[in-house]
Amino acid sequence: MLAVSMALLHHCSTPLARAVCTPARDRARVAMAMATAPSPSTPLRKSQPQQQVLLGMSENDLQQLALDLGQQSFRGKQLYHLIYKRKVREIQEFIQLPQAFRKELEEAGWKVGRSPIFQTVTAADGTVKLLLKLEDNRLVETVGIPVDEDKGSARLTACVSSQVGCPLRCSFCATGKGGFARNLRSHEIVEQVMAIEEVFNRRVTNVVFMGMGEPMLNLKAVLEAHSCLNKDIQIGQRMMTISTVGVPNTLKKLASHKLQSTLAVSLHAPNQKLREKIVPSAKSYPLNALMKDCREYYRETNRRVSFEYALLAGVNDSVENAIELAKLLHEWGPGYHVNLIPFNPIEGSEYRRPYKKAVQAFAAALESNKITVSVRQTRGLDANAACGQLRNNFQKSPLVTDTENLETELPNMDLAVAS
Repeated sequence: MLAVSMALLHHCSTPLARAVCTPARDRARVAMAMATAPSPSTPLRKSQPQQQVLLGMSENDLQQLALDLGQQSFRGKQLYHLIYKRKVREIQEFIQLPQAFRKELEEAGWKVGRSPIFQTVTAADGTVKLLLKLEDNRLVETVGIPVDEDKGSARLTACVSSQVGCPLRCSFCATGKGGFARNLRSHEIVEQVMAIEEVFNRRVTNVVFMGMGEPMLNLKAVLEAHSCLNKDIQIGQRMMTISTVGVPNTLKKLASHKLQSTLAVSLHAPNQKLREKIVPSAKSYPLNALMKDCREYYRETNRRVSFEYALLAGVNDSVENAIELAKLLHEWGPGYHVNLIPFNPIEGSEYRRPYKKAVQAFAAALESNKITVSVRQTRGLDANAACGQLRNNFQKSPLVTDTENLETELPNMDLAVAS
């Protein structure tokens, strides 16, 4: 809606300005013109084609598109190969297709749906954070995390965003401090994975929906992106994780899709009072209600729920907190795992990263109470890799709408790229 509003403002600003300083008959003429102008939902004429995106379409969909445009179905298979295998970004670069077909696609309003990389920062540990500049000049983050296994195999995890910013404003999270602009479309989620693959020149093996935004507030696009990543990018469902801080009435919807992916719930506290302090949205979704929904999710899917727990020094990292957390999980049944995340420091935050001994003591207390636990390795500290940090450096306001303004409003920042 915000993008539509800005587009309307751009197109209407001149006649509105004239209406203020013109005679009554001219104002009436302007009003009549605006009243008869097509609404955002009105199909556009051929001279103003509605933008449509190829990325995210299945092979069958692309074959049907080719047939609809008077081509043979094998042209759709070629489109599929060019988009998902060759990762071609522009229709005019589809040189395997006839020029007439390419022209017809463009005249009909089709585009591939790939965004340029606005900024790249590489950490000393090999983690790469990208800022993609979307069509409306908003910036969105995605992170590539390479991990070399002991047995010689290598993983590449893409941490993808589902929204531009986040409306939930968890107190420790950099994304919430940058404000909320809009939901991402499904292709804008998929393209993040493709961008990571291009930068690393290798396949992404794992995807986590843990970047900017709350996936459950954009569930339709997240599920569409999940399907595309599985079927077209060919990443196994079990290699994907969907993270949520908890949104009422969404876990049941997610469970109905019977995904084989992992559900990760950002808990961060063992009781309601402390959780409300850390996660403001917990006031509208009490801890007991969330735990009940998690239990039902496990029963419906037979998939273990993973609980994310950000350790904040002196706030929620005591052994007593760990024992209380273990009691909470046992109360609500089996099938749980806790992933401890030592806080990733962000500028201006009131929170501190806990000492290593505190992290180890917390994990030991959980294990002694028969809770399966792991400690997430912190990656990319020197690259502002906490969700939202890099984007906030460049785009404090979600209202920038053109490249010229964006460039003039940016601070003159020296981002050292470590290698």
